[in-house]
Order: sequence, then structure tokens, then C-alpha cells
Amino acid sequence: MIDITHKNRTLREAVAGAILCVSKPETIDAVINNKVPKGNVFEMAKTAGLFAVKKTADMIPDCHPLPVEFTSVSYTLNDLEIHIEVKVKTIYRTGVEVEAMHGASVVALTMYDMLKPIDKGIEIRNIKLLSKSGGKSDWKDKYMELHLNANVIVCSDSISAGKKEDKAGLAIVSKLKSVGVDINHYQIIADEKESIFEQVMQAVNDKVNILVFTGGTGLSMRDVTPESIIPMLDRRIPGVEETIRNYGQERTPLSMLSRSVVGVKGKTLIIALPGSTKGATESVEAIFPAVLHIFRIFKGTRHD
Repeated sequence: MIDITHKNRTLREAVAGAILCVSKPETIDAVINNKVPKGNVFEMAKTAGLFAVKKTADMIPDCHPLPVEFTSVSYTLNDLEIHIEVKVKTIYRTGVEVEAMHGASVVALTMYDMLKPIDKGIEIRNIKLLSKSGGKSDWKDKYMELHLNANVIVCSDSISAGKKEDKAGLAIVSKLKSVGVDINHYQIIADEKESIFEQVMQAVNDKVNILVFTGGTGLSMRDVTPESIIPMLDRRIPGVEETIRNYGQERTPLSMLSRSVVGVKGKTLIIALPGSTKGATESVEAIFPAVLHIFRIFKGTRHD
């Protein structure tokens, strides 16, 4: 199975369909009037579909076991066709498309099995995904048209002195590009109050959308980034800070010590993240692209 530990838990939904085609009107009449010898076709098939959805991970090798928190099975009759629709919901790190399609296929197969004694011309057609929602790609697409840009600043005495190589800043640059944010400026500076002040004022004056600092958020007396940034902010955004810490805490118990800071100055979103590659990577995974919604609020075009 692929690694999904880096993903956030979100509400995910999938709807799948299948079509059962019978060969004569009498078969449809028998189903509607509950005259099929093997029993109530709609109820038996629905029950089988519910079992199938919950057992998908047992049948499909690469499917992750996940909490199925809602499943519905519905039918629509159209002449000699029975249209089957299965909807599945979960709050998890991966989607439920295969669960929905597995459910729809087993519903159709159950109907086939129950009806074959009275109709030898039955076919199953068009097992397919009808819709899905809730994945990160859904959010990414909402912000592509905003044409946002960012400055990424690495605050580190040792890296600016050439003693170490930057990896955290480059990881942030890569993530921002992947969600459609253009990088205006990438720079390595010493973790000093004056330098940080200059970067903030330059970004605000240049109307940069996003200013990301990495480094200088530890507990050492030399780590001054949060103390330098907080007084300059017009408003902090505690929810984003909490999301960063909660995401990290699920992966390492040391994240409780994070001093990440998020806020706005003017209409520039300012984010201060840990300087470790792992910490920086996890932090941007936790909040992007959803944090970009702030720019819809700025523009007055909220799509909640």
C-alpha cells in the first residue's frame, strides 16, 4: 500500500453506479412486487452492498482499511434497467472511490444471482465512479486562479555562514510551487531581528502574498524569529498555528515544543516554521493549500 501518513484527515465522499439490465418486463415486475423466489431483491442486494463496502480492504490488496462512516444504496428503474447508486463517506486520509465501486458491483452481482433463475438474459453494465470529493486536489484547484506569489526566507546563522546546506527552505519552495504559488524570492539570512524586520517590511511594501520564514523557532536563546515577527503582525491566526502543531504531534511527540507563528500584516500572510527539514515539510503539508483560503477572504469571494 502507498504511504498516506503525510495526508490530513478530511471528509471524503464517493458515489459509484452500476446498471443491471434484464431481458423482459416480467422480471422487473417480479422485483417490484417481491415475487422473486430467492427473496426481496432490493433489500438482499442492499445488505450485500453494505457488507462489500466494509470489506473492500480485505478484497483489494492496495486498499487501506478505513472507517466507513456512512453508506447508502439506492435504486432507480428505467424500463428494463435497474440503476444502482452507492454513496460512501469517511473522515480519513484517503478516499473511498474503490469502496463505492466495490459496493455497487456486489449489489449488481447479488441481483444477478437472485434473478438468474427467472431471467437468463441479465447483464451488468457500467460499473463506474460517478463523483468524488474531499481530497487535497479539490482544494488545490480552488486557488490556482488567484495567481499568488511568495518569498521564502531561511533564518539560520550556520547556513548563512556556509557551515550547513539548506534543505527546509527548498522543501517549502517545492510545496508552494506544487499548489500553484509562484516564488518571487528565496534567500538565506542570519537569525537576527534586524534582518527579519527588513524581510517583513520589504514583502509588505512589495505586496507579496505569502512570506514564509523557516528556522529560528526553537527554544534556544539564539532563536529569535517568533519574537521578531509577532510584534509586527496586525493579527495572529491561532487556528493555523494549532493545525501545524496538531499535525506534527500525530507524527512525533516533540512537536508540542513548536513555536510556529502565523499571522497577517496588511494583506501579506506571514508564516514562521521550524528549521528542520522534517518540521518544515510537515508544517507545509499540514496547512497548504487550505490556508490559501485567506486570499479569497481578502478578495471577498469566499466559497465555503
